[in-house]
Amino acid sequence: MNNIWIEKYRPKSLKEIVGHKEIVERLSAYVRARNLPHLLFAGPAGTGKTSCAIAIARELFGDAWRQNFHELNASDERGINVVRGKIKDFARTAPIGDVGFKIIFLDEADALTSDAQAALRRTMEMYSHICRFILSANYSSKIIEPIQSRCAVFRFKPLRDEDVKKLILRIADAENLELKEDAIDAIVFLSRGDLRKAINALQVAASVSKKIDANVVYEATSSVRPEEIKCIVEEALRGKFLSAREGLKDLFIKYGLSGEDILKQIHQVIFDLAIPEEKKIEMVEKIGETEFRLVEGGDEKIQLEALLARFALIGKSFRS
Repeated sequence: MNNIWIEKYRPKSLKEIVGHKEIVERLSAYVRARNLPHLLFAGPAGTGKTSCAIAIARELFGDAWRQNFHELNASDERGINVVRGKIKDFARTAPIGDVGFKIIFLDEADALTSDAQAALRRTMEMYSHICRFILSANYSSKIIEPIQSRCAVFRFKPLRDEDVKKLILRIADAENLELKEDAIDAIVFLSRGDLRKAINALQVAASVSKKIDANVVYEATSSVRPEEIKCIVEEALRGKFLSAREGLKDLFIKYGLSGEDILKQIHQVIFDLAIPEEKKIEMVEKIGETEFRLVEGGDEKIQLEALLARFALIGKSFRS
């Protein structure tokens, strides 16, 4: 799966950015002043961090933006050599045009080692007169404090459902797709505020059919309907453990999902169940324990079956 639509519909300016009004206003003020500090964009994947960085460069440099904007992904080369080599070489060269500085966009900067970040801090200091850095990170806490203190920090949140719907409908209209309401709801559910994931889901579904409903979306993305997950959880709560176990087995075989994928969807449906709130608390606690065991290397099938067994016991306590 390529990212043709992601690049095709990437915002060309800050005013096209979806769902981050306050951030766009602050960044637009920098662009109008034709100056900006070092920036740190922090937040989940698919929320517009890269799009904002490129939009800033386009508005500042116009047609020469590619010559004045250098993008690196820190997860590809995490060590100190990339800072002393590629980053330093670009930072020390003079900018093209009348803006007075170039921009280095360092994606996934939280993947840099501590030594590399220390070297980056010094580079940011030495070449700030002709170069600005925009750092993108999923977890700002993994960026060392001396770098954070040199940056204006912008925190990106997962996009709201209505913002995702708005862009999905615009793309569907441009691509002449017939998108049903349940398909939109399915894409929003699967994306969980990640616009990149939403666009990819739509593109995959469009490759299957120009008339897209929820069935096409779930089948094209090899995803499980939330109703199926909810049914398994409810079966367990009713004490029908073997029936719930068979449903879980079908998820592994039919969809080929990982244990963590199933666990995340179980977590989502818990809050829609018509059960007492204190029981939801117990269930979430058990989900957390199971997730920890999976991360530590526990067998997926055994751990998820154990989770359903715990749900059966929780259900027994409020059925009796």
